[in-house]
Amino acid sequence: MTTEPTAAATIPGGRIRPLTEKDRFGRLIERRDGRDFPFYNGEPVELSVGKWIIVWVSVAIGFLALIFIPQPNDVVAILPRALFVIIPLAVLALVAGRHWTAIFRRVRLVDVGNMFFFAALNIALTFIIGALVALVFPVAPNTVITDAGSAGVAETVALYVGSGIQLIGEEVFVVLPFLALMYFLFAKAGVSRKTAVVLAWIISALWFGAAHLPTYDWNWAQAFLIIGSARIALTLAFIRTKNLWVSAGAHIINDWVFITISVITTAAVAAS
Repeated sequence: MTTEPTAAATIPGGRIRPLTEKDRFGRLIERRDGRDFPFYNGEPVELSVGKWIIVWVSVAIGFLALIFIPQPNDVVAILPRALFVIIPLAVLALVAGRHWTAIFRRVRLVDVGNMFFFAALNIALTFIIGALVALVFPVAPNTVITDAGSAGVAETVALYVGSGIQLIGEEVFVVLPFLALMYFLFAKAGVSRKTAVVLAWIISALWFGAAHLPTYDWNWAQAFLIIGSARIALTLAFIRTKNLWVSAGAHIINDWVFITISVITTAAVAAS
């Protein structure tokens, strides 16, 4: 089951009031379905600064498990990819109790449409920004994608399964810091909800870009300008729907498109 927070904002004195149109972004950014982000304003439960720090550390630990546990092939890689998801969600469950599921919501048909829309938006942004950056800076290939399909059927199937798990982990890796930043900015720094969203959006995108530095041979321009910028579209999927399944679905579709192109290309070259 998922916990769906009511749309509300905190006012001085710790009381909760319903969100108004002034608190929200326009309808192109936020869907009007009566729901708000969880945790940043004490709904459905308040996480203290200390608890948020623990959650953020757990996100980092999950990432360390992903990059440091040996991955000699895509089958073995499923374990660290699973830990990447399990560790932070387990810690969130410890500090938030049964409300840890508030970042997930039931997936409806419109949500599936949103997955494909935001995947397409992200692909377009990646191509446009990537082309512009490549005019000025050298870019490195993502070997996971370029090597897809070169190691046999079992490895290819494991790549799809493992990458799907990892991409859910990447959404957890961004969404939990995003919500932590919203809490710090809104509840503690006292900035407006809109300002908190924008700052958390940008900072979490930079956090995501930094995590891709090892993937792209420590190419700072590629990690921050291409990956960080493209991350804006995927986080927008969560901002609009308040549902991590939607941003994860968009992310999976995005990456599987590129993996599939590589698999088909590899098969065509092998057959020629």
